[in-house]
Amino acid sequence: MSKKYNPSKVEAKWQAKWEADGLYAANIDDARPKHYAITMLPYPSGDLHMGHWFAMTPSDARARFKRMQGFNVMFPMGFDAFGLPAENAAIKRNIHPKEWTYANIANMITQMKSIGTMFDWQRVAISADPEYYRWTQWFFLKLYEKGLAYRKWAAVDWCPKDNTTLAREQVIGENRVCERCGTPVIKRELEQWFFKITDYADELLDFSGIDWPEAVKTLQTNWIGRSEGADVSFKTETGDEFVIFTTRPDTLWGATFMVLAPEHPLVEKITTDEQRAAVKEYVAQTGRQSDIDREATDREKTGVFTGGYAINPVNNERIPIWIADYVLLTYGTGAIMAVPAHDQRDFEFARKFGLEVRPVIQPEGEMLLDGDKMAAAAAHYGVMVNSGPLDGTVADEAVAKTVAYLDKQKIGKAAVGYRLRDWLISRQRYWGAPIPMVYCESCGIQPVPEDQLPIELPDDIEWRPTGESPLKFHPSWKHTTCPNCDEPAIRETDTMDTFMCSSWYHLRYLSPGYDKAPFDPKEYDYWMPVDTYTGGIEHATMHLIYTRFFHKALRDMGIAEGHEPMLQLRNQGQILSHDGQRMSKSRGNVVDPDELVGEYGADAVRAYLMFGYRWSEGGPWMTENIQGVVRWLHRAWSLFTEEQTGGGGASEKVQRGLRRKVHQTLRKVGDDLERFEFNTVVSAMMELLNQMLEAKEQGAVGTSAWDEAQDYYLRMLAPVVPHFAEELWAEMGKPYSIHTQAWPELDQDAAKEDEITLVVQVNGKLRDRITVPVGLSEAETRARALESEAIKAFVDGKPPKKVIVVEGKLVNIVL
Repeated sequence: MSKKYNPSKVEAKWQAKWEADGLYAANIDDARPKHYAITMLPYPSGDLHMGHWFAMTPSDARARFKRMQGFNVMFPMGFDAFGLPAENAAIKRNIHPKEWTYANIANMITQMKSIGTMFDWQRVAISADPEYYRWTQWFFLKLYEKGLAYRKWAAVDWCPKDNTTLAREQVIGENRVCERCGTPVIKRELEQWFFKITDYADELLDFSGIDWPEAVKTLQTNWIGRSEGADVSFKTETGDEFVIFTTRPDTLWGATFMVLAPEHPLVEKITTDEQRAAVKEYVAQTGRQSDIDREATDREKTGVFTGGYAINPVNNERIPIWIADYVLLTYGTGAIMAVPAHDQRDFEFARKFGLEVRPVIQPEGEMLLDGDKMAAAAAHYGVMVNSGPLDGTVADEAVAKTVAYLDKQKIGKAAVGYRLRDWLISRQRYWGAPIPMVYCESCGIQPVPEDQLPIELPDDIEWRPTGESPLKFHPSWKHTTCPNCDEPAIRETDTMDTFMCSSWYHLRYLSPGYDKAPFDPKEYDYWMPVDTYTGGIEHATMHLIYTRFFHKALRDMGIAEGHEPMLQLRNQGQILSHDGQRMSKSRGNVVDPDELVGEYGADAVRAYLMFGYRWSEGGPWMTENIQGVVRWLHRAWSLFTEEQTGGGGASEKVQRGLRRKVHQTLRKVGDDLERFEFNTVVSAMMELLNQMLEAKEQGAVGTSAWDEAQDYYLRMLAPVVPHFAEELWAEMGKPYSIHTQAWPELDQDAAKEDEITLVVQVNGKLRDRITVPVGLSEAETRARALESEAIKAFVDGKPPKKVIVVEGKLVNIVL
C-alpha cells in the first residue's frame, strides 16, 4: 500500500542507522582500489550556510558514486579552527575563542550530518586541537632545520592607536583603517618569520601529472610571475651599490632616471637636506596605501625627487633618483631603472615631472622616434639605437647580446626574476599555533626541542583594550628556559598563519589519533595522494599554492613522497543571494539551509543544489525553484510505493524502449558524475522517471525490463538523494545498504537506438524529417527519402541529379 513521503522521518531514521553501523568508516583494504576525496574544510563560523551545502553535497554525491564503482573511498571532514574571526568574536562577546570555536564545531557537525553526507567522522581533524598543532609546530621545526624557515624585518600594517600589528583582514575600507578602532593604518617594519617558498618557484610552475583546471594553473603561474632578464649593478654618486632586475636589459641606454620604493633602505642615505621634508612626507603617505592600490596601472603617477643621483653603468651617465609608490620593496629589488621611451608607466611619470625621454629601440619601417614629440611609449621591438657599442643590433638578438656585454664588463649577469615572495607566516595574535622558538640573550634564536611539543596556548588570558595579543603580556607563559644553555629565555609570542595549519590537514585525516608522527606511514602509503580535491577557486594563489609548496618541501625532507599532494582539483561556483550579491549576515540576505530542510527535507535541498546550477558556476538562490525537485521526488515516491498492479501486457517494443532509456540514462549519469556535471544528472533522472510512468501505463509492471528499471533507478539516485534511495531500496526488500551496492552495469547494446530521425533536404533546404531503422543501407535510406510525400511535392516527378546520404544525419536531394 502507498504511504506518504515524510522526509524528516526518513532522513533521521537512516542517518542514525548509518552512524550506528559505521557505514562510511574508511579502512585500509588492499583488495580494493582506493579513492581519497576531500572537500575543503570550513572555518567554524557558527552555522552552515548555503555556500557550504553547495560545496559539500555535490562532492559527497561524487564520492558516493566512486564507492559504488568499487573504490574504497575515504571522504573525511575537519575544521580550520584557528584565526582572526574567532579572536574578534571572543573580544566582542567577552568569551574565550576556544569556547566559541568548539561550540560552533559541535553545531556544524550536527548540521553536516543532517545533509546526509558520507563523511568519515572517525577521521575528524581540528587545527586548534593541541594534538593537531603539536605537529604543525613539528613541521615548522623541520622547515627550520632544512633552512626553509627564517626570520627577517618586513613591513606590516600597524595601528598607531592600538599599538599593534594588523592582519590583512583587519584593515578595512578604501581609507584603510583599523577594524577595531577606525584609526588610519600605517606601514611599519617588524621582524617576522618567513618560509622560503621562492626556492620552489620553478617547480610550482610545473603542473605535469595533475588534473587541475586551467584557470587555477593560470592564476598560479601569474602569481609566481617568472621572468627572464638580467641583474644590473648601479651605484649612487656616493658609491653605494644597488641592483635592479630588468627583463629588457637592451634598453639600459634609455634609462634616464631611477626609481626606488619609498621604503628602500638607501632612501634615507641619498636624500639631500633640501628634499628631506618632501621625501619624509611622501614616505608617510605611501605607508597608508595597500600594495594592490600602489600597483594599479590606471592611477595617477606620483613621486618625489630625493636629490640623489646614480651612475648608469653602461654609459656612466649621471641620472636622478626618485621615489614613487608604484615601486614596491617586496617586488624585485625595490629599485627600477626607468626607460620612459619604452615603458608607459615610466613615460607618464617622465612627462609629469619633465624628465628626459630617450628612444633606444627604433621600430623598423617607422619614422625615427623623437623623445620630445612622442605621445606614448613605443613598443620595444626593432633595432637598437643610441646604445653605444650595441647600436644596430636587431630585436631577436638584442637581449642576449646585451647580457653578454654586461657580463663581460662585470656590471651585470643573466637572471631570473619572480613576482612570488616568500611566505610571511607570523601573526601577532593569540588564537593560532604558537611558533616553537625561544630567544636567549646568550644563544640567540633557539628551536624548542621536539619532546617539548606541543607548546600549548594558555587558557587564562586577558584581552587588552588595545587588541594586542595576550601572549605578549601573559605573566608566565612566555617565560621559559633556553634549550641550549638552560638560562632564562623568552618564547616567540607570534603565532602561525592559519594557512600553515591547512597546508597539511589532508595528512592528519589519515590518522588523527596517531601520536608517534603527524600521520601513520601505513595509512599514507595506502591513501596518498589525494585523488579528488574540491573547493573554491578563490584559494588558487594562497591555500592551493601553499599546500603544493608544503608537500614538495616534505618530499625533499623524506617525510612525504611524490611531487604533488592532490591529483585532481575541481572548483565549484558560488551560490549568491536572491539579489545576486554574496550572502552576508550584515546584508541580511543569508539563506538558512536548516529552514529549507525542515520544510522540504535534506534530499530535496541536495537535489536542487545539483539541478538548479552548473556546479562550476553557481548563481543566485531561487527558493521557489525547489518546487520542481520536490514534485519530482514525490512522483518517484508514488511510483515505487503504490501497489504494482495492471502489469504484464507491455509489448516487446515498450519493454525494449524502457530498457533503452534506462541504459542511456545510466551512461549519461555515470559520465556526468565523473565530470562533475550534476545538473544534467538530475535532469536525466527526471526524464527517465517520465518514461517509467508511461511504461507503467502501457503494462510494463512485472516484466524483467520493469524490475531492472526500478533497481537501476534507485541505484542511480543513491549518490544524489541518499536517504530517499535507501528507504525505497528497503521498501523493495533489497539488501541493506544501497550505498554498498555496485553501480549498475551498462549494456551498450541495450542503449542503442532502434530507429533514428534523419533530416531530408532538397537543394540544401530542410523539407522533411523521416524515421528509419538503425543500420539501414544507403540505397534503402535514399529510397525512403524519395518516398516521402513532402519530398515528392518538391521533386515534382523530376529525376534528382544526385542524392547525398550522410549516415545517421541527413539526406540531401540535389535537383
